[in-house]
Amino acid sequence: MTPNPLLGVVFHWLGGLASASFYVPYKGVKRWNWEIYWLTGGIVSWLIAPWFFASIQTRDLLGVLGRASTPTLVWPVIFGMLWGFGGLTYGLTMRYLGLSLGMAVVLGLCTVFGTLIPPIFQGDFGAKLLDTTSGNIIFLGLFVTLLGIVVVAMAGARKDRALSSAEKAEAIAEFDFKKGIAVAVFSGIMSSCFAFGLAAGEPIKALSAAAGTGPLWTGLPVLCLVMFGGLLTNAGWCAWLIARNRSAGQWLGRGAEGGTGGTPLLANFLLCAVAGAAWYFQFFFYTMGESQMGQFGFSSWTLHMASIIIFGTLWGFAFREWRRAAGGVKAMVWGGVALLILATVIIGYGNMLGAA
Repeated sequence: MTPNPLLGVVFHWLGGLASASFYVPYKGVKRWNWEIYWLTGGIVSWLIAPWFFASIQTRDLLGVLGRASTPTLVWPVIFGMLWGFGGLTYGLTMRYLGLSLGMAVVLGLCTVFGTLIPPIFQGDFGAKLLDTTSGNIIFLGLFVTLLGIVVVAMAGARKDRALSSAEKAEAIAEFDFKKGIAVAVFSGIMSSCFAFGLAAGEPIKALSAAAGTGPLWTGLPVLCLVMFGGLLTNAGWCAWLIARNRSAGQWLGRGAEGGTGGTPLLANFLLCAVAGAAWYFQFFFYTMGESQMGQFGFSSWTLHMASIIIFGTLWGFAFREWRRAAGGVKAMVWGGVALLILATVIIGYGNMLGAA
């Protein structure tokens, strides 16, 4: 099947929408500690969903993984574990900074590292980005993406300076700009390891294709490994918190305050399952989009990050996180979003030229 970069951009937008939306269902969870609902949703996203969809959309899943070399199996898991640290702190970033500002800071760093390091590591950075017209256009798209991210982050900083502590808490209950920025920087760097895990698993995609898997789905077996690594990190941290806080009983209905009754268990489990599925679908659509980007598949990471920030900003306005911001600050946010949309168009066009 001939790559279709424009279709790839659409897939990346769908993945960005799923990623930007995943935390929304968690806001409806009642009387559960963070570690309880995070692990509950995570089991769906890191374990159940990857293996389920890979098993029904790919051919000979276990045989393909069995034919892969040991390093090809191990490195995606290791990078997944490192990405898991980014995922853990990503959730904390949302708590401290809110959806829009938190995503902008985290994903800005994630974009830089996740997009540029793989081609540099593989030794074809110059050949892919600097020596061709299509590569130069994609490089321009990367620059516009970073510019849009900076604009959104600056708008968030201006909003922070203008609001009182009470006003910040009204929009985001646990708002803490300094703590949030520190956590966001760490999360952005570690989250980029997901792109490294996918790059390390490239040989598995070839094996899956040889087994008869369609080009849209060859990345799904790699997701099983990377996300399993994320499960190890997140489950370990949540288990420690559960033991420290003695919160395991919340799964059976004991409330976060220690009382019994009043916990909507069915609703909590369903909300966590929806959140976990949304978290997984960002990468489900990511692998589909990457399959359409041809030789510039690494630019998929930029498209993915830009799409997440676009939809994350929209959610931020939907939850009225920016309602007390000045008109100029809001205009700055929308200007940053416009730059990100422009960047996806530029990168998609560059990939289309490369495919042609």
